[in-house]
Amino acid sequence: MTSLAGHLVSDELWELFRRVVPETVVVRPQGGGRRRAGDRECLTAIVFVATSGCSWRQLPPVFGPSWPTVYRRFARWSQQRVWARLHRVILDELGARGALDWSRFAVDSVSVRALKGGKLTGPNPTDRGKTGSKIHLIVDRAGLPISVAISAANTHDSVALQPLIMGIPPVRSPHGPRRRRPAKLHGGKGYDYPYLRRWLRARHITPRIARRGIENSQRLGRHRWVVERTMSWLGGCRRLHRRYERKPEHFLAFTAIATSLINHRRLTN
Repeated sequence: MTSLAGHLVSDELWELFRRVVPETVVVRPQGGGRRRAGDRECLTAIVFVATSGCSWRQLPPVFGPSWPTVYRRFARWSQQRVWARLHRVILDELGARGALDWSRFAVDSVSVRALKGGKLTGPNPTDRGKTGSKIHLIVDRAGLPISVAISAANTHDSVALQPLIMGIPPVRSPHGPRRRRPAKLHGGKGYDYPYLRRWLRARHITPRIARRGIENSQRLGRHRWVVERTMSWLGGCRRLHRRYERKPEHFLAFTAIATSLINHRRLTN
């Protein structure tokens, strides 16, 4: 268990997690009672579910806490936005070390099938109309995930661009103030709308978006391939291969866990 726990949740990741998880006051009933499951054990079990893709009921007993305990902890942390804060604190560490490249960002999306329905699902036009959700992602020049969002599968990519940009948190820099705007943004033809170009320029972001009927999307491929590679990295979190969660905040939590793991690997390498 010790080696497995260290592989899934390193000491460095655990220290970062402790900075964002709210403290819990444990009040034991008179006469004793069962010891509260440790946060690190629950975090390790949650990361195992995220990376292995197993269901909560399939969680091996080797982790210690029972699967209902782990699920309740996951649900409470999701409600408290712990995973979003973990994503941000890791971005801060990367930014402080100068590991983020703000000169050029890229945006893209990927659709996954939603097996249980729920909010933020819809007919997927690329999957014979089957119910699905879409993951929208912005990455930096090296492919590190900066901002992530989810929507119904039939949501047009252009609709998600503004919330994605607004969702970029203010990130620490090695020198000077925090940053939250890239110099350029690369995107495919799905983002080719005059109002989006004006909106980006108003925020001092130069749009590098393929024009429909004029430019070939492959021309920008030398800059946009990083976001496609990051999408494949998200596949390392097998829980994202399909959407099993009815609640959209739980599916979004797994995307935040995946992006945090990707960024943390860069932080420790």
